Amino acid sequence: MATSKKDQRREARERMREEREAQARREKLRGRVLIGGALVAVLALAVGIGLYVSKPGVDQEAAGKPFVQPANTTGKDGIVIPYGKADAKNVLSVWLDPRCPYCAGVEIGLGKTIKEQADAGTYRVEYHFATFLDKALGGGKGSKRAVNALGAAVNESPEKFMEYLQVLYKNHPEQESDDKFGSTATLLDLANQVPGLRTPAFNQAVKELTYMPWVEKVGQAFYDQNMQGTPDVSINGTKLTVNSGKGIDSITPDEFKKLITDNLK
Repeated sequence: MATSKKDQRREARERMREEREAQARREKLRGRVLIGGALVAVLALAVGIGLYVSKPGVDQEAAGKPFVQPANTTGKDGIVIPYGKADAKNVLSVWLDPRCPYCAGVEIGLGKTIKEQADAGTYRVEYHFATFLDKALGGGKGSKRAVNALGAAVNESPEKFMEYLQVLYKNHPEQESDDKFGSTATLLDLANQVPGLRTPAFNQAVKELTYMPWVEKVGQAFYDQNMQGTPDVSINGTKLTVNSGKGIDSITPDEFKKLITDNLK
């Protein structure tokens, strides 16, 4: 359907506004002390690779709680959060840690494109979450509590999960050592940016850490599958380089789309 010149100008202004906002977020993140994807390699040299292949202890916030699997999750114990058409023949696998700045760069730069392509049926996304940064940064609760909140969001719906995931990364901590997501109040406040997410069930799950035993299983999969860092993105098993090499910035959406097209079944 044809669009008027007025509509075209409005759409162009909206695209420019979105790009300015995305650039501002990238600049805000770029000034940090960057660890993210390189963290595992650095620590492996410092203390030995055993740190990441040894099984971590059960978090005290999970101990004694019954295991509850969020709705709309798949795999053994629901450790995978899928998004997109279930019958899509291509699968995009994405590993993230909520406290990872490189993950923030990828979600800020490519999150919208990933959602659009999944909605179009290009692939189904399978989200996996790591929580190693809580320990690697000398302690904290932000990674695990954020994953618990994301579990509460996907329990509402996959769409609410995708919106909340974007909100969290757009409001990523200024410094990796800032345990911003360890605050229940912060996680709930950010959820206000997702219309309809603040249901009684969501609020309760975030406040009472309902899904923490599930979070333990989700985080353990990072070690079980011998992952080496985050973000880790692959299409049909082929790993994609999604970092631009310039700080935490991702590659452009067009570059990402080409990588996808080159690796579709």
